[in-house]
Amino acid sequence: MTDTPRRPRAETPKGFRDLFGAEVTARAAMLGRIAAVYRMWGFEPLETSAVETVEALGKFLPDVDRPNEGVFAWREEDDWLALRYDLTAPLARVFAQHRARLPNPYRRFAMGPVWRNEKPGPGRFRQFTQCDADTVGTASPAADAEIVAVLCEALEAAGVARGDYVVKLNSRKVLNGVLEVAGLLDPEDASRFAAERGVALRAIDKLDRLGTEGVAALLGAGRRDESGDFTRGAGLSADQAAPILAFVETGRLVAEGREVRAAVGRGEDLPMGPGGYVGAVDPNGTALKALGDLVAGSATGREGVAELRAIAGLLEAQGVGEDRVHVDAATVRGLGYYTGAVFEAELTFETTGEDGRPRRFGSVAGGGRYDDLVRRFTGESVPATGVSIGVDRLLAALSARGAGPRAEPGPVVVTVMDRDRVGEAMALAAELRAEGLRAEAYLGNAKGFGAQMRYADRRGASFAVIEGSDERARGVVQLKDLVAGKAAAEGASLEQWRDRPAQVEVARGDLVKRLKALLG
Repeated sequence: MTDTPRRPRAETPKGFRDLFGAEVTARAAMLGRIAAVYRMWGFEPLETSAVETVEALGKFLPDVDRPNEGVFAWREEDDWLALRYDLTAPLARVFAQHRARLPNPYRRFAMGPVWRNEKPGPGRFRQFTQCDADTVGTASPAADAEIVAVLCEALEAAGVARGDYVVKLNSRKVLNGVLEVAGLLDPEDASRFAAERGVALRAIDKLDRLGTEGVAALLGAGRRDESGDFTRGAGLSADQAAPILAFVETGRLVAEGREVRAAVGRGEDLPMGPGGYVGAVDPNGTALKALGDLVAGSATGREGVAELRAIAGLLEAQGVGEDRVHVDAATVRGLGYYTGAVFEAELTFETTGEDGRPRRFGSVAGGGRYDDLVRRFTGESVPATGVSIGVDRLLAALSARGAGPRAEPGPVVVTVMDRDRVGEAMALAAELRAEGLRAEAYLGNAKGFGAQMRYADRRGASFAVIEGSDERARGVVQLKDLVAGKAAAEGASLEQWRDRPAQVEVARGDLVKRLKALLG
């Protein structure tokens, strides 16, 4: 008895996608527009290998039990190899490997797929496309300011209108300063209080969902949620939690101030809210003043505030003001390699989800300063800063708003009325292509004309060219307008389509001219 081979399942693996026509075209177009911005600012393209050693990628994703946690990895002889999880870690390797022949600073942009071995979910994929710009080799805040300005211009080039996004700016140094003041960070021994610090950081990151009270509970003994599940807290005393809560409240009060200010700008008669920061004339300046007060006892924190102030000033000098960039205390980038300024671009508009509820896509880009990433290879400090745009998420957001990819018209389809004349149909299609028109000859079963029209419809063709023996003898072709025909079938008014009949006879020599006129 012979076992019948099991047929493979024709289905996409979980966390991955197949993209068709309009989606592929739209992504390529968006990447092209972003690349044009990067080039205009002087960044040079770089393409790196999709595979790196796990050692080169570094332990910046969760890797508790094995070296390939969080990445797609395999063992090869003495090395673990993995698909890259971002485009920044490979850049650090490239700069360390080729720095002798690279300009310093080195300005590069890169685009391509990255992979993360994480649990997939709605809008969360294991393969996605990133689009990065980075400057390696300078510690100047001007480099950070430039990256933020480039990000703003790239988002607008990609189709996000000004006012529909905001770039939130913070610093890991400021956050470290707050943690130092709270007694959770020892400048002499960063490994001390690591567990408590981790809980505190996760608590800060949940501010939007849990509010100040929820964050306070997680900083203390812990919190029980609505289901009854208990999450153990950091176990901080009230004195330790106080500077962290003040840090969190600073972000909230400044945000409220922006909202009040915007409302007043719309002519609404609203009172100034509670707290000294609400309704400030200069929200970014107010936020920086508040953060400076919080970290006054930390040299690292003061340095971070000074850098943020310099970045904000340099952005203003380029015409990028607080209408696009907000100093935001609650912005904490997830990857562990950031050492200074961090920034995150969020979309501010709402869309409607599949369940009919309002939905915000939130973050579509992020980055920051990572001064120690190259040091892992060279042992020498090499400053660097950069940003990454999540193209797939950005496309999804624009599509949900009705500004996403639209299927472009398909090619002109040259029908075949006689299977013995396929060559003549192919020659006619070639003639149209030579004139810059997308065209193809029908290569399926030429027996049924209806099948050819169904094919043309599925291809999204605007026109079909029909040339039978009778037309050929008279030196004409029939030009079938599939768009007009479909509109008529769907009940469009005669007045609407009287100047565009569903089918016309055209002299063979006028075909190209007529098609170009109709296609615009």
